[in-house]
Amino acid sequence: MTSSAPKVPGTPGCPFHAGAAPTASLTRRPAADDALEPVPTFNGVRDVLKDPELKQAGFLAGLVQQSAGQQGHAPVLYLQGDEHTEMRRATAKYFTPTAVNAYQPMIARLADDLIGEFVRKGEVNLDDLSLKLAVTVAAQVIGLNASRLPGMEKRIEAFVTGDVDGAPGAAMKSSPLRQARMGTNVALFFTLDVKPAIEARRKSAQDDLISYLLEREYSDQDILTECITYATAGMITTREFITLAAYQMLRHPELRAEYLHSTEKERHAILHEILRLDPVVGTLYRRAEQDVEVEGRHYPSGTTFALNVQTANVDPGIVGEDAEQLCPHRPLPRGVQAQGLSFGDGPHRCPGAFLAIKESDVFLRRLLIWRDLEIVRDPDIGYNELVKGYELRGLRVRLGQGRAGQA
Repeated sequence: MTSSAPKVPGTPGCPFHAGAAPTASLTRRPAADDALEPVPTFNGVRDVLKDPELKQAGFLAGLVQQSAGQQGHAPVLYLQGDEHTEMRRATAKYFTPTAVNAYQPMIARLADDLIGEFVRKGEVNLDDLSLKLAVTVAAQVIGLNASRLPGMEKRIEAFVTGDVDGAPGAAMKSSPLRQARMGTNVALFFTLDVKPAIEARRKSAQDDLISYLLEREYSDQDILTECITYATAGMITTREFITLAAYQMLRHPELRAEYLHSTEKERHAILHEILRLDPVVGTLYRRAEQDVEVEGRHYPSGTTFALNVQTANVDPGIVGEDAEQLCPHRPLPRGVQAQGLSFGDGPHRCPGAFLAIKESDVFLRRLLIWRDLEIVRDPDIGYNELVKGYELRGLRVRLGQGRAGQA
């Protein structure tokens, strides 16, 4: 498992570097876990992620795999080999660019409704709006749209943003109180959101994930676990990125102006660059079930790798000497994507990457076009131990007296 990539020059001519402070990372990097094996370079992290023999070890992998052994089906996030390949191939149709483009009218209507809510109120917590957007969009793709009570986004937030640690083995050590609290939150999600969706799809199948899982004879418990996985690895992460991207552009008017007056391709490049600097999931974990070599170094079976995505994404040998500054125009070596490794890589690369960027762009364009949009309160920047990434809470924004005007 060795690879190399040519060094690329810096980008001193980037317009975002002139006359303003660099738009660098806003989120703290997680500390290394001394009990795990760190991988310090972009190429090393990418090689580990691409190795099909290394197993998922984060996102409560041990706990979920133990449960799956009792119930029959593990979520796609934790599958390996042919079973994983088959599942990814079968579900890829829900996340292709063509499928996502078909979702655009739905996303646009939802974004318009949320912006309309903002205009009526005049002042909101932006992270609340981004949560509604991310959960509602993903729910349509999954099939979670038959809830018994409104407020699914808050029920998901309750079990995803708690105090459960997603590092390898950490959940096994959780206190009985923590486990009971999470169990209660998951039970509410199942009773009010997942079970009604299953019942509706059993009566009338749709073109969504839950219908597909029922076709494969997944049990209710299997489907619940899959929905929790999508909530953890998809809905909540998109919510954080939308909030972060809006905050960066509100803090940097030159970046906001460039974004608003660009083509879709150029806007996506800006969003990818923001994501490169601040990947929502900062650390990924993989476990070796056999001896493995990474960048010329031998590791024995049983090694668990802690992959710091944020550090890998600012490797100057890959992205340039100005790696910690924002520049969507930077040249990159062949094979290196604009967002770096923020969506992962290899067999478990995030299937919803295109959807996340698309819905972020649809919403942010509608939000940032308001000339009198301003920050009332900066967000508190915290850390989510379950997904190993940042949380932005309390980003308060408002529209001024000229709220009818748009840029």
